[in-house]
Amino acid sequence: MADGRECVGVNAFHPHRAFTLIEVLVSLALLALAAVVLGAAYANTLEAHRAAAQRAAAGAPVDFLREQILNEPEREKVERGGDLALPDNRRLRWEAKLEEAPVPDLFQVTVTFRVDGDATRPAEESAQRLMLLRPTWSDPQRREQLRADWRASHPAEGRK
Repeated sequence: MADGRECVGVNAFHPHRAFTLIEVLVSLALLALAAVVLGAAYANTLEAHRAAAQRAAAGAPVDFLREQILNEPEREKVERGGDLALPDNRRLRWEAKLEEAPVPDLFQVTVTFRVDGDATRPAEESAQRLMLLRPTWSDPQRREQLRADWRASHPAEGRK
């Protein structure tokens, strides 16, 4: 300018005083893309939770039975069997046969169960075999005998 003041704004000496229209459009496009990706991820998460809840509500009765057995620390309660209420208002009656494996603290549990039927589903009967490592179920003397037998049959490995 004629009076000696500089012109403030975009010029050759200060090229980056403001965003250009292209930069603003690119940032908006990136923001929109991120929103779409996050929205899709959120929708997938909601669908997965819905599907899991549906499977749990109408899931296989053996899943509930397996959880009951896996969480039971006392051998006698598992051997007695039981009666389990299912989320769909049906009853599951079960009994178990326990056999000690030749490995200390390992048990083969054969579970037979019957699920009562209702108006929409017939009654079910089935059996399942589980291998469970349960130190709390073992007799300490039997455990030590199994360990001694193993050491006697594997002398080289027992010294390591």
